[in-house]
Amino acid sequence: MTTLCTHQPAWQALQAHYQSIQQQHLRDWFAADPARGTEFTEAACGLYLDYSKNRISRETMTLLVDLADQSGLRQRIDAMFRGDKINITEDRAVLHVALRAPRGASILVDGENVVPDVHAVLDQMAAFAGKLRDRTWRGHTGLPIKTIVNIGIGGSDLGPVMAYEALRHYSDRGLQFRFVSNIDGSDFSEAVHDLNPAETLFIVASKTFTTQETLTNAHSARTWCLAILKDEAAIAKHFVAVSTNATEVAKFGIDTANMFGFWDWVGGRYSFDSAIGLSLMIAIGPDNYRDMLAGFHAMDEHFRTAPFDHNLPVILGLLGVWYNNFFGAETHAVLPYDHYLGRFSAYLQQLDMESNGKRTTLDGQKIDYQTGPVVWGTPGTNGQHAYYQLIHQGTKLIPCDFIAFCRSLNPVGIHHDLLTANCFAQTEALAFGKTADEVRADGVAEALVPHRTFDGNHPTNTILVEQLTPYVLGTLVALYEHKVFVQGTIWQVNSFDQWGVELGKVLAKKIAPELDAGHAAALKHDSSTNQLINLYREKKRK
Repeated sequence: MTTLCTHQPAWQALQAHYQSIQQQHLRDWFAADPARGTEFTEAACGLYLDYSKNRISRETMTLLVDLADQSGLRQRIDAMFRGDKINITEDRAVLHVALRAPRGASILVDGENVVPDVHAVLDQMAAFAGKLRDRTWRGHTGLPIKTIVNIGIGGSDLGPVMAYEALRHYSDRGLQFRFVSNIDGSDFSEAVHDLNPAETLFIVASKTFTTQETLTNAHSARTWCLAILKDEAAIAKHFVAVSTNATEVAKFGIDTANMFGFWDWVGGRYSFDSAIGLSLMIAIGPDNYRDMLAGFHAMDEHFRTAPFDHNLPVILGLLGVWYNNFFGAETHAVLPYDHYLGRFSAYLQQLDMESNGKRTTLDGQKIDYQTGPVVWGTPGTNGQHAYYQLIHQGTKLIPCDFIAFCRSLNPVGIHHDLLTANCFAQTEALAFGKTADEVRADGVAEALVPHRTFDGNHPTNTILVEQLTPYVLGTLVALYEHKVFVQGTIWQVNSFDQWGVELGKVLAKKIAPELDAGHAAALKHDSSTNQLINLYREKKRK
């Protein structure tokens, strides 16, 4: 069996190193090294990373890079880009990087170059998006489409809605975009309550076209459309599919000429830059969409080629291991100071937690160390008035990534300077805090000094970017994709399966018919579940 990461020589060296520096304070490190704020930085693909406000020394980073080397990170990066089937539990390649490879590149899966197929789908998407954007695509009654509703769940929803919100500034404001994912009927009802079926197009995103939540919402949308349009032929003008199951797509009534495919080497949470992003391409246009893909590709190449000690995803990934496994941090906050990135942290929750929320190594060993962290966060400055109190003065260590932009897409007075000032101030306050003596010097009463003291020494990364563009969004998403890959490699888990979501789905299918008030068969669950089902049926009958 593979040697667990905790048995690697570099891990043992890091453990000893942690014991020697765990009490050191960022105040002392910055005082001892006036150049620290410029030395612990890297820049690539339009992103500037300042990681100087971390509880690390140069020795820490050297040992962390040694851990990456001993964990076979270089070999695993090469295997992924080569198209090897590194998703071993599903016997699949992992090639989201092929989704943004330039035309003419060659990436092989089972001996075949997949890049031409990728660009064929992109061209198909671009042609279709053009018809929506220039209003030549007409609905069944001859009216142009005004609203596009994306129906998906998981990666078929979180990615598209995040990217649409992030790039709304670049979107066609003559079109509305809505997203339905929850099987709760209220989600669908609210999405369509003020829409006209004759002016609405639904994108049904389901690789197999069997996903329960997605197909339930899709059939409700079909019923809603036909209640007004009356004609089954209308479905072909108001529904398209992102799927690989032509039989089920056609059975639904969708013209398979308007079916956009993707591949089993694309994981759902890595897929919004495939046909899953059709709604986004319609919103921002093919040119902006390709700019976003270029940003993805630039970060892919940086990750593939840059030395580990200058490699942005590697640095972020290793720092995450440092806090997760040596300091015992259990969460990680991502705090973008841009309104448009309001869904970014929610997107990263699936990317990170579904990828590395594992407790078994690649070769089946039970893990006895922490793996994936809980990822969370919202845009500043709203978060400052909600949960920053806990980060500053609480009892938990919460490493944070702050993301800031030098120029606003909507310059209004001094708003952006104040926003950015808050971002920089928070990282300064978290790092250095405020000592009891400094509080006393402000004339604070002695009884209040403990309450007004900030310990500081809270680690942060700051990612500074010129402006939020489609290209920049691509680089940011790829940065975090590869960070997750780095950590999965260190922890020796398969970051590309998600068996943990399956059991609940299986049991839900068994329970669903039992919730019918007329169901007569004996319940065979545990006493708690049986009682809940019985109470539900009783209340439902009333």
